Order: sequence, then structure tokens, then C-alpha cells
Amino acid sequence: MKRPNDGHSSAKTEAEQHKPLGTASQVLTSLAAGAMAGALAKTTIAPLDRTKINFQINQAPYSARQALNFLVKSYQREGLISLWRGNSATMARIIPYAAIQFSAHEQWKQVLGVDQDKVRKTSSWRRFLSGSLAGVTSQSLTYPLDMARARMAVTQKEQYSSISHMFVRIWREEGPRTLYRGYSATILGVIPYAGASFYTYETLKAIHMEYWGTSGTNPLEKLLFGAVAGLIGQTSSYPLDIVRRRMQTSPIANSQYQTIRGTLIKVYMEEGLKNGLFKGLSMNWIKGPVAVGISFSTFDTMQYYLREALNCAAL
Repeated sequence: MKRPNDGHSSAKTEAEQHKPLGTASQVLTSLAAGAMAGALAKTTIAPLDRTKINFQINQAPYSARQALNFLVKSYQREGLISLWRGNSATMARIIPYAAIQFSAHEQWKQVLGVDQDKVRKTSSWRRFLSGSLAGVTSQSLTYPLDMARARMAVTQKEQYSSISHMFVRIWREEGPRTLYRGYSATILGVIPYAGASFYTYETLKAIHMEYWGTSGTNPLEKLLFGAVAGLIGQTSSYPLDIVRRRMQTSPIANSQYQTIRGTLIKVYMEEGLKNGLFKGLSMNWIKGPVAVGISFSTFDTMQYYLREALNCAAL
């Protein structure tokens, strides 16, 4: 095993191994790679995502058997495609969300100097902050689409036949402010989630490069690092994910979840920690690492090839 040379190792990040690209090219390749990464990851775990949301928004006890029963009954009642109900809303949200998040992360890293040699050894808080800011940026710009995904995942086709139909009904019947119901809980949750996810992933890559040289990580290693990042990130913010879903879908469930504090207290008092604020977390320990692992590894791989293609085209 190769050991670090000293406190000023010359190990380079994967981004540094590329020839310099203009800012516009860097942003465009990050946007494209992020969009592909988000779409692939979310489509892979869409049935588990729909199952998790259904348990998050009601008081039915969660277990692996109950989750499996939900999947089986959905398949028997509405067919295989029903397991991906709401995935169109997910794609409408996740493609711009992931594109903005990954691209914003690249830009925030530059602003904070995360990859500069002189700060690399002391950039832990910079890694965390750049991830958090990337998450806040993307969530703020795409939040109504997250509302759409949650609503469509827990309703029948008759209630909302399409994304546009859902937006029109919410605007007319509940008011435009409803499109941002649960936003504050989402932002409070995305700060530790995105921060911990990006921090863990970037740190694991940096450690790998420090000890094993400058050749970079292969897709399998990136998948593993992303899985660890997803596990830590999901666990760190899960109760706020419960709050977000309850607030987003409260009109459908005829429940009153208006504030973060009120929702936390109500869920805790009525359902407790394990079956309330952490309901479905075990499923997230499966789907979270899978989704984040696929997302990070796809982004890094696609960004590399897109930038290589631009470099070759420029020769």
C-alpha cells in the first residue's frame, strides 16, 4: 500500500487531471452529468421510494413485511407500472434538481477553494459547506416539483391525472403557497444531508488518492464511496424528511401538519421515535446507499467522459 509522501502530497484530484476547460464548458458538462446521474439513480429505486413515502405520511406501522405487502398489492391492483407511479414527477424534479445540485457543488467548491493544495489538508468544513450550499441551491429552485412527486406517489390516477393537472388543482383549491409547504423543513434537512453526503464522498475519494496514488477511483469504488455517503447523509436528516412529507401531503390525508415544531411533536407524541420520526429508515438504509452510490459514481464517470470528449473535439 502506498503511503502519503508528506503533509504536502502532490496527489491530484480527478478534476485536476483534465485539461483546463472554460467556465461555460465546465458548467454544461456538470449539468449534463448531474441530470443523467439523478435520472438513473431515482428510476432504479422508484418503487422503494413510493413505498417509503406511503408509510411516512400515515400512522400505519412499518415493517419489511408491510412494505413488501404494499408493493405486491400495488402490483396486483394496478399492474407493474404502478410501482413507478409518480416517477414522471420524480424525473421532472430530479433531472433539474440533480443537474443544479452537482453543478452548484462544483461551483461552490471553486468559490470555497476546496481543491486548492494550500487548503486541502484543512478543508473538512469547506467540503461540508459546499455540499450543504449545493443542496440548498437546488432545493430552493426545484421545490414545487418535489411537492408534485410526493402528492402523485400517494394518490390514485383519478385525483391527479398529470403533473400539470396537479399544479392547477393545488393552485385553485389550496393556493400557490401550498407549493412550498414543508420548504423550511426541507432546507433544514438538506443542510446536514447534502453536507454529509458530499463531505463523506469527497473525503473518501481524497483518502483513496492520498494512499493509492493519482490514478483516480474506478466506478465500483465510486459506487461504494457513494453508498457510504448515502447511508450517513440519509440517517443524519431522516426525521426532517418525515416532517417534510407530512406537511406536503397533509391536505390529502386530512391531517393538520402546519409547522416543523408542531409536526415533530405530533408525530413523536402519537407514534414515537422508531415508528414515527424514524419510520421507514431501514428501507432508506437500502435505497439511500443504492441511489446515492449510483448518482455519485454516474456523475463522476459521465463528467469525465463529457470533458474528455470536449478536450478531444478541441484538438
